[in-house]
Amino acid sequence: MEIKINGRTADITIDNEKTVAEVMSGIEQWLSGSGHRLSGLSVDEQPSDLSSLESIFAKEIDTIKTLDISTMSITQLGAISLVNLLGDIDEFDALSFEGRSVFFSNWKEKPQAVFVLEQMPDLFSFFENTFVNGAFSAQALKSITEERLREIEKPVDEFSNLRPLIEEVCARLTDFPLDVQTGKDARAAQTMQIFSGIAEKIFRVYRQLEIQGYIPKTAAEKNLTGQINDFNSAVKELLQAYEKNDTVLAGDLAEYEIAPRLKNIYNTAAGEE
Repeated sequence: MEIKINGRTADITIDNEKTVAEVMSGIEQWLSGSGHRLSGLSVDEQPSDLSSLESIFAKEIDTIKTLDISTMSITQLGAISLVNLLGDIDEFDALSFEGRSVFFSNWKEKPQAVFVLEQMPDLFSFFENTFVNGAFSAQALKSITEERLREIEKPVDEFSNLRPLIEEVCARLTDFPLDVQTGKDARAAQTMQIFSGIAEKIFRVYRQLEIQGYIPKTAAEKNLTGQINDFNSAVKELLQAYEKNDTVLAGDLAEYEIAPRLKNIYNTAAGEE
């Protein structure tokens, strides 16, 4: 059996594998390590679909002449999935109440839903909460999804646009102890919410910059990894103190640990330190 990947014959040696499923198991492990995923499969020039995969995987390899595997990078699949998800939102929004009640059970089996569950579980939960519980409006969900698409398609621009938000949230974190002490609980809670969202976005966009080759494997990157690990530890300590209503510790951490570290992480990732 000849194995092709994206139309080119692959140098893959088959040892004890007997079925297509056994061959694909090893190939998918290799693809995962290379930052790619399976996007299509053809047997003897006959393309497969989801309904036929089970029977194809069960085929004995000595009955097949050519196994042609199509792959895409995580970035490509992410962008395609998000575009398809935007279409799903429009489809859901146009449905009647009865149609909406059964939409999720079919939607969650779609390739874009499966992909986002694996790669962006937080975004999947937004879709589930919208399609099942109506927790978000279709427009709100669309805005969230469009933001994620921008992070993949234009990560450099998204990262640059974070600077004023970083400055604002760091100023609020510095004011956090005073807000707590003077009874401005609503503003303090809002600060925590804004901070959490921005920190998550920094890590998402940085990951895209890394995946897409904008950030080389340098000593600066290793330094950033250490900063992120220390930052995560400080964030956990801050959240624990805030949940326990330990306002003194939470205030000190916000002002003296979290705010300066958040700035340092952003500046390091931006190549300024």
